[in-house]
Order: sequence, then C-alpha cells, then structure tokens
Amino acid sequence: MSAAAAEIDGVRIDRQGSVLHVTLSSAGNRNAQTPATWRRLAAAVDFVTHEVRVVVLAAEGVSFSAGLDRRMMSVEGIEGEESLLTLADHDEEKVDGFIRGAQAAFSWWSQTPVLTIAAVQGHAIGAGFQLALACDLIIAADNALFAMRETSLGLVPDLTGTSSLVRRIGYSRALEICATGRFVDAEEAVRIGIANYQAPLDQLAERTDALVESLLTAPAGAVRELKSLLRAAEDNNPADQHLAERIAQTRRLADLRAAMRG
Repeated sequence: MSAAAAEIDGVRIDRQGSVLHVTLSSAGNRNAQTPATWRRLAAAVDFVTHEVRVVVLAAEGVSFSAGLDRRMMSVEGIEGEESLLTLADHDEEKVDGFIRGAQAAFSWWSQTPVLTIAAVQGHAIGAGFQLALACDLIIAADNALFAMRETSLGLVPDLTGTSSLVRRIGYSRALEICATGRFVDAEEAVRIGIANYQAPLDQLAERTDALVESLLTAPAGAVRELKSLLRAAEDNNPADQHLAERIAQTRRLADLRAAMRG
C-alpha cells in the first residue's frame, strides 16, 4: 500500500506500507532550510501512524542539505519569515520561542518510537548535518561531506545537534569538528561513529532499502521497546537502567503471552 505523496515547502512525505519516506525536495537550492522547511519537517511526525515502523529521510539533488538558507542571515530575510538578524532585535523570550519552534523539526526523529534513518549524499552542512544527526541511523554515500559551520558565522549549533554529536563521537572530537568547521568525509564519518554505513552514491537508495528490510524482521513491539530502552541508557545510572530493562521485559513477556492466547 502506498499513501499519496504530499509535497509542501520543499518536503515530500510518502508512506509505502510500513515505511514513511520524508524527502527534502528543493534540489535547486541544495535543500537549504528555512522556517517553512522546519515547520513542514516538524509536521511530518503526524504521519507516523501505528502502521509505520521506519522513517527514511532522504534528499533529491546533489546535496542532502546545504544548511540554513543564507537569506536568513540578511536583513531582508525571506518574505513572511523572521530573519536571524532581525530576530536579534527582539527580547530573549521571542528568540527562545523561535529557536524552540525550529528545534521541533529535529527533536522528534529520535524521540519517536519508530526507527529513523538518514540517507545522506553530498553536502550535509550546519542545519543539514544536525538533521542527519537527529536520526537514529545514518547511511553516508561515498561523496558525503558533513560540516558544522555555525561558528564561522558567529553562531553555535542550536538545532539539537550538539547533544547528538557528542553522544556519537564524544566531547573532544565534537568540539574540534564544530570549532574548526572542517569537513568530515564519509570514510571518517563511519570510522569515528557519525555514520553507520558508507555506500557508493549510485547504491545509496538500494543500501538504505536493505537496511530497512533488516530492521523490519524483528517484531514491531520489541523494536519500539528496544529503542526506548537504549535511549534511556544514555542518561540512566546503572540501577535505573536495570530497572528499566526489567519493566520493559515484563511488558514484552505479557505481550507475547497475550499473543499466544489470542
């Protein structure tokens, strides 16, 4: 079963069976992001129905995402949207609300109980890098280049990417990559833990589909419980995590028993 694709503000959302495909579709501007992009990405969580088990984030064109639309860094900005420069004229509450709204486009990818995968080709810079990091798993094409360039603009990464990056590669490596703004190629990304796999560019979609199929083999309930359990392990002390394991397993045993009786 395939749900009809809905394309709004440079983001196409299409469900095919148990897989939801979210595609950045503004290839002409290398999928540069605007507040409209973020609103659409934030709304994608509403398409994660009970039937969905995996969400795949991909992009059209030569780049996954070149990051923030540079018009957002001009006084003129984008018609109908707040420029980052004019945003600075508002009080802290207004600035905080704007950033909080943008972060909603990034935070749900790890918080949703289903598994999320980013398939990255070409440049993933700034907001693009943070969007990929928001997903549970990353497959990088062999031409992928990741970079966190916010500091070169006098800013800091603020789209949930700092915690995601530190969890993946540790504080010291994350600091060096963000402070220098250098590019990390696909080979290094896999070696240090940013990405899970590297694939030839012409096989990126095929390798992504293969990963999706492997993730669909285990029962949905077990995988959802597993994701929640592993996410909690990042913050829990050992005793709390052991308790979480016992609680999760109790639920799984109850579900298995109910299925046998049914």
